[in-house]
Amino acid sequence: MKDLVEIRWHGRGGQGAKTASLLLADAAFGSGKYVQGFPEYGPERMGAPITAYNRISSERMTVHSNIYEPDFVVVVDESLLASVDCAAGLKENGAIVVNTGKSPEEIRPLLRGYKGRVCTIDADRISAEELGAVFPNTPMLGAIVKVSGVLDAQQFLTDMEESFEHKFKTKPDVIEGNRKALRRAMEEVKG
Repeated sequence: MKDLVEIRWHGRGGQGAKTASLLLADAAFGSGKYVQGFPEYGPERMGAPITAYNRISSERMTVHSNIYEPDFVVVVDESLLASVDCAAGLKENGAIVVNTGKSPEEIRPLLRGYKGRVCTIDADRISAEELGAVFPNTPMLGAIVKVSGVLDAQQFLTDMEESFEHKFKTKPDVIEGNRKALRRAMEEVKG
């Protein structure tokens, strides 16, 4: 498939990596793409490492497996870099996006020899400032859309704002916080 984009998410149970992958799938589907968004489950519990996946294409997909050679990787929890080879199989013409206050240059030595593009975003700080709590999945979602270019950024923001208005209709402060977190992440991602 000429325009197939595969994304692998690494996070910990409760951080929203699975939710973010499903939100990305919804946004891509809404833009007319064929999508897959799914988690890999085991005996996970709050705080345990989890993996989620996205496939996005303009053509129907017939493969239904985990993603072993992703175009992009999202790391929602920087501490996973010490115990999980998050860059395993990652294509060098893709990118890895890590939730950290560090620069891409500071993160590169933790990536076990990965030579491609390294991007960083302080999603914890952005979510704390905009949502009043640490929910890194929304900023990480904005960052991966910006870095990957898999969706038109402006259309994505419009679609997500509509989704937030529907999902959080009784919580206007949450709508505005998520809106700001997405926009800031798209502006502040480094690399």
